[in-house]
Amino acid sequence: MTYTDHRTMRRALNREIVGTLGLLTDEHDFRAMRRYRSFVFDDHGTYLAHVEAVLRTRALQGGRTTLALFDPEEYAEFCAQRGLDPDSRAGRTRFTAELATTGATVPYEGQPLTDLLPVLVDEGVRHATWEYATVLLARLGACPSCGEDLGREAFARASRLLARILDTAGPGSLHLVCSVSGPPETLVAVLHATDDGGRRELDDTEVLEFTTVLAAGLATGKPGGLVVRITVPGAPDRVHGWRLRARGPEPLTAGEVFDAYCTDVESGDPIPPEPNVDYCEPPELGEDPGPIHRH
Repeated sequence: MTYTDHRTMRRALNREIVGTLGLLTDEHDFRAMRRYRSFVFDDHGTYLAHVEAVLRTRALQGGRTTLALFDPEEYAEFCAQRGLDPDSRAGRTRFTAELATTGATVPYEGQPLTDLLPVLVDEGVRHATWEYATVLLARLGACPSCGEDLGREAFARASRLLARILDTAGPGSLHLVCSVSGPPETLVAVLHATDDGGRRELDDTEVLEFTTVLAAGLATGKPGGLVVRITVPGAPDRVHGWRLRARGPEPLTAGEVFDAYCTDVESGDPIPPEPNVDYCEPPELGEDPGPIHRH
């Protein structure tokens, strides 16, 4: 009887353990891991099928699993920095544990793995974008005249600007896109704000990422833009936006917004406008209420 009780209690504890699985989402990364003899899979499709079977089994047993984006190059660097053997399960386990706290992750909630893979890849892109924008701000250093942290000041400016944009947008759910041109590549951040009829709901992680990219645009002076799309049931969507400049946002005219939405980014060819969409000039944001670094 005591043995049965112990087994029951241990099974209960096991169901409370949250696991993380580092996932190789594409064929290229999978091939990179095949150079390690301790990595036993030789076909990416078979590997994904086994991953899905393990996830389903854990879910049926009451376990919760988080998927992390496993990058073979980052893994090799991780092992080299810590003196670990990359051709070992212990090395992969240590790296995956690190990813659980610092990397891009998504929870498995019973959905097909084919649906979850693009979500995990998108999360990885978002995480990398935020990290790169954060590095850009950190590299700005301190103002040589007054010693103020320029990256921190830019982030504060971006936070105030975002608050003004949200306050002046009017009723409706918002879809905001901020882009800052590279090199090495364009940074893009997206923010959704749902309107429940009086109070907008924002995701804290999205706000942090969006504000960081916006701050990078304001601080570096690289070409960029910010576009807002407002959706109200029963009415046309409204779209407006700004150019990003070091001194602050510059409003886009309705014609400029139309051109941006109705031009193919790659070819430059015109494309038909979306139905039931109004392209507008942005509302007046007013002056930045906080201090602006002017050295």
